[in-house]
Amino acid sequence: MTVEIDISGKMAGASEAELAAVLRWYVDMGVDIAVGDAPRNHFAEAKAKALAAPTPAPAPAADSPTDTPRTGRVAPRLTPQTEPTPVRAASPASAVPPDEAIAAARAAAAGATTIAALKEALAAFDGCLLKRTAAHIVFAEGAGPAKVLFISDMPGAEDDREGRMFAGTSGLLFDRMLKSIGLTRESVHLAHVVPWRPAGGKQPTLPEIATCLPFLQRYIELSAPQIIVTLGTLATQHVTGTKDPIMRARGKWFEIAVSDSQTCPAMAMFDPDYLRKAPATKKHAWGDLRALHKTLVEKGLV
Repeated sequence: MTVEIDISGKMAGASEAELAAVLRWYVDMGVDIAVGDAPRNHFAEAKAKALAAPTPAPAPAADSPTDTPRTGRVAPRLTPQTEPTPVRAASPASAVPPDEAIAAARAAAAGATTIAALKEALAAFDGCLLKRTAAHIVFAEGAGPAKVLFISDMPGAEDDREGRMFAGTSGLLFDRMLKSIGLTRESVHLAHVVPWRPAGGKQPTLPEIATCLPFLQRYIELSAPQIIVTLGTLATQHVTGTKDPIMRARGKWFEIAVSDSQTCPAMAMFDPDYLRKAPATKKHAWGDLRALHKTLVEKGLV
């Protein structure tokens, strides 16, 4: 879908900071292509370019299948000999098959005995191509015992630019959500399923998700949360195992294996970024927050 925005004359005299803020808002809204003032007919330009290209010379007459010897058999067409097209050597990351990348991720994550070591292992890991296009790794935040672990799908545009979770407007909304139930960022842990934002904000592929999951699973083991909250469809499906989208899964409780001998309850909720774009869903989020607060009180966590 193409979105056309005309701001001619509306930003006259605006400062550089104001212009940068407007451009940042457009990017967050999904506008990622700039066009000129005058329309262009790309189809006509391509056709004109093709007509302007030199016409290839006709093949020699002797090469024609109609040039038949007296025996009555059609002379075979000669196949021109061309130099083989050189093949660019694959980079080390792109050459790793998905199975090997997943196995390497599991080994790297399993070798980390602390959260700090896990973050270092992820920073050194080159088995996921998403790392090449993202501005920052935005994996996890939190200190001390994890009362509640919030797990989101992947970094947003502001997260990727600033290198921290729930940045920008969505982060302000998330902070207000926490405050409404007696929590703060300092009292919870945050994590992403996929720590690198895909180019253009596209959904990560299943192999990419599978490659990132061992690091999230190890983070859950090391942080040992008492409650997990999944934010969004991707996080909910891959953490809880349900196949339901977030519209059907939200508000439901699941039981998650934190380790071989420990489980904890998990609730699915809307992601703050989705709530900001679809304000009508905030009423559902408020009901989910109240249910979460009830469980926090029962466990003595607030």
